[in-house]
Amino acid sequence: MKTVNPYSMKILRVDLGKGRIEAEEIGHETVRKYVGGTGLGAKYLYEEVPPGVEWSDPENRMMWFTGPLAGTRVAGSGTFSVISKGPMTNMAGASQANGFFGAFLRFSGLHGIIIQGKAKKWTRLHIHDGTVELLDAEHLIGKDTRETEDIIRQELGKRCSVYSIGPGGEKAVRFAVIVGDHGHVVAHNGLGAVMGSKKLKAVSVERGKMQVPVADSTRLTTAAKELFEMAVKADPNLGKYGTAFAFEVFTPIGALPIRNYTTNIFPEWEKFKGEYLRSHFKVKPTPCWACRMSHCNTMEVTEGPYKGFIGEEPEYEALAAMGPVINQTDPGAAVMLANLIDDLGVDCNETGYLIGWLMECYEKGILKKKDLDGIEMKWGDPEATATMLKKIAHREGCGKLFAEGVKRAAETIGGESLSCAVYTLKGASPRGHDHRGYWMELIDTCLSNTGTIETAGPLAKPGVLGLSPVQDRFDPLEMSTQNAKLNGGRQFEDCLGVCRFCTSDFNLTLECLNAITGWDFTIPEAMDVGRRTINQLRVFNFRHGLTKEIEAPSVRYGSTPVDGPAKGIGIMPHWESIRRNYYEQMGWDPETGKPLSATLEKLGLEHLVKDL
Repeated sequence: MKTVNPYSMKILRVDLGKGRIEAEEIGHETVRKYVGGTGLGAKYLYEEVPPGVEWSDPENRMMWFTGPLAGTRVAGSGTFSVISKGPMTNMAGASQANGFFGAFLRFSGLHGIIIQGKAKKWTRLHIHDGTVELLDAEHLIGKDTRETEDIIRQELGKRCSVYSIGPGGEKAVRFAVIVGDHGHVVAHNGLGAVMGSKKLKAVSVERGKMQVPVADSTRLTTAAKELFEMAVKADPNLGKYGTAFAFEVFTPIGALPIRNYTTNIFPEWEKFKGEYLRSHFKVKPTPCWACRMSHCNTMEVTEGPYKGFIGEEPEYEALAAMGPVINQTDPGAAVMLANLIDDLGVDCNETGYLIGWLMECYEKGILKKKDLDGIEMKWGDPEATATMLKKIAHREGCGKLFAEGVKRAAETIGGESLSCAVYTLKGASPRGHDHRGYWMELIDTCLSNTGTIETAGPLAKPGVLGLSPVQDRFDPLEMSTQNAKLNGGRQFEDCLGVCRFCTSDFNLTLECLNAITGWDFTIPEAMDVGRRTINQLRVFNFRHGLTKEIEAPSVRYGSTPVDGPAKGIGIMPHWESIRRNYYEQMGWDPETGKPLSATLEKLGLEHLVKDL
């Protein structure tokens, strides 16, 4: 392991139960090995959350880590990761959010915080000048995430970044999220529920006055400029239309999720694409730290029943969840519902598949009106959806069951409802795509270690790694091999503290990293960091209940499309060979999926061998 420059990190440990706060230095060898963000989080999760510690146990840890790029002039460098054991899979969870938190953390002289214990009463953390205060949060209970953020900012009277849980996190909805900076979401594997289990309502950080140390400022200035220009060139539609431009990408290939995966036909899709939304609704830019991408906006609905509604411009996945997934055809209603989801503090993807499942079960008579507290869950009804969302977030009436998520609710109802539910057997639902037309992400989602995808990302492109582009997106051997070969790039990216939309060039991203740290990182070393993170998380998961059998899709998730561009093409006849080939390509035992000793040793994780 190279140690060119003694680049270290400072973190704080917070024990909510004991009210104790301690500073800790992470030495340069460890930093070089794990870099930051999800990499460091995986290390601490493994070391400090042994088997037997459940997601809601006070001894479960929450790591809030950013990385070396955070707070620098690199565009989008306000990103941070939260890593913990999550309730959807009962295994590792890792999710990122953008905005300002990561940058402001660095301006306070910190790279992260590790939170453990459970507070005696509702508490919030406030970070400033390299210290943490434990403050009362009882007056914030019952407030949604937007209200919470606004109240804390008003109380502090200073510029700060605030991330909080809403009613969903307070009530331990399994798919609760953490929301901050008005619409940025730590979204996957129920990390908001973990936060709620610790009676932690919010974490805020002031914009401090400390400078982020940079080894070569001139080199960084040049590299950061070139990296941003490359990002704009590589993805010009992102700035023009936001992530909703993805409707134009996924619809023609049969990857737009429609009517709970029962069809691939949605004639109204063009009204949801970014070009339509931004030309018909009013938008005002609300950029993240140091970013000129124009990706994030405040949006005002200017037509339809929800004319006059003002909220955050939804990301593609929230629009898909509250549009085609539930067969809802009004984009204004989708904007309203997407903002309601964020305010309540629940995950948009799980919510979409849950509501779609409820609507299909209601249509088929599996669930009656009396089972739904009198709510008629008809396809595409936005008001019924809003009413049900509030019940779920507050665990009221029938919402108590549905707050467990699609998989557990379907298992409880049983019968035909199970065949209508979209989820992985590990417990979480996929992102807002119909993966039956997008095998790369179906494979990725089912075999991932974090409750969501871990492979796809802008850094590890086939050509950059010396691989040939995929020739047949429905070839089981080719797709599973490509997944494995690309794996590592996304997780390395999540170690850096920067938005993936701003890192389209691997070499320029490393040039920024090396200018900041004084290192000499190469692409192979970066990929090793990502694969080290993946394998550390995987061994953690095996110690916490992972088996080969649950690395698979549900009946509906793995079904064969009945219409559209992928009609008649099914993945399940190939699933066993896909999984086995993926394991082999990753250096894992093809029979069990456990990392081989040689694989762990190559990545400097030989100390984990004994635990398998």
